[in-house]
Amino acid sequence: MEITIGTTEDGQWIREQLITYNRQHVPAALYTESEHYCFLAWDEDEELLGGVTASYVWNHLQVHFLWVDPEQRAEGVGKQLMEQIESLAEEKSCSKILLDTFSFQAPGFYEKLGFEEYGRLADHPTEGQTQYFFVKQLTKESHSW
Repeated sequence: MEITIGTTEDGQWIREQLITYNRQHVPAALYTESEHYCFLAWDEDEELLGGVTASYVWNHLQVHFLWVDPEQRAEGVGKQLMEQIESLAEEKSCSKILLDTFSFQAPGFYEKLGFEEYGRLADHPTEGQTQYFFVKQLTKESHSW
């Protein structure tokens, strides 16, 4: 066996192979193309206060990045951005919202918003720090699958 470094196209081919395999094990109703979202918060002077990125796949939203200008933290900007994420999740009839954060970021913030920790990775990204994984379960009343 020989292992080599692949190209971007090789990586895409591998991704497609796994997607093909996964489709055999996931209900067709959950298999839609991924949709990507970005919400931005601006002040009256058109200064960017913060933003959040997320993607929709397999009936859940995955929050990738939430950033709030340091001068705006504790002013409700992050909460309003996450409320927008939750509204989108409800609009898309998502069953859950997933995200991860580090101990030096905002685990307590997400807990206040109703997220529950489902996992953690100690000493990551460096010794003494922790990566937390959170989920917020949403109502399943509107799901047709």
